[in-house]
Amino acid sequence: MKNIKIEVKDLSLYYGEKKALKEISLEIPRNKVTALIGPSGCGKSTFLRCINRMNDLIPDVKITGQMLVEGIDIYDKNVDVVNIRKKIGMVFQKSNPFPKSIYENVAYGPKINGIKTKNELDEIVETSLRQAAIWDEVKDRLGDSAMGLSGGQQQRLCIARTLAVSPDIILMDEPASALDPISTSKIEELVHELKEQYTIIIVTHNMQQAARTSDYTAFFYLGELIEIGKTNAIFTKPEQKQTEDYITGRFG
Repeated sequence: MKNIKIEVKDLSLYYGEKKALKEISLEIPRNKVTALIGPSGCGKSTFLRCINRMNDLIPDVKITGQMLVEGIDIYDKNVDVVNIRKKIGMVFQKSNPFPKSIYENVAYGPKINGIKTKNELDEIVETSLRQAAIWDEVKDRLGDSAMGLSGGQQQRLCIARTLAVSPDIILMDEPASALDPISTSKIEELVHELKEQYTIIIVTHNMQQAARTSDYTAFFYLGELIEIGKTNAIFTKPEQKQTEDYITGRFG
């Protein structure tokens, strides 16, 4: 059990009367990359947002079942949601740097968490930018606006910003879908390196990306989890016909 980071048991999510996720049960191993694939509107991003309770912010959402992170049910009424979100970082589809300097973008989270000394902040900023494979590109212009960076650089800056608060888990919602091929391959390399320290869950529409970057793949369809397994097995000999049809391009 110690290698399981997240355990989901019969998780359902309703938007008002509409059931968007249907009794999802799965285990997500620690220090691996798990890809969530499936056609648009199948529940991948909704499920991803359940992991850091972002769906709490939407009116009329009701969630049943359990989401255990390190054995703790994050939907238990006694759980501190702020603490959960500190431990579970999120990188969105569209890079969303703050309209501040590159330095301030990365230092923002640590400052909110009470780190004030310049030396400590400098160290966190450098370490996070290095981990996000962008330090060498920005080290001489940390005071410049983050808005002047290219799309790919902005996305890596957002990853650095996520890393700066020392999460355990990183959620990525199509992190490369708006990027050019070179930036995409940098993000993919980065995902591969980061899994040594973090558990990563990535939503992607791109089958090749799922095959290249993930250790495990979960296929969602119409709010249901159809199949989860090692990525190689899912792509070469899936157990469910629906999975095979989607992967071979018969629908989706």
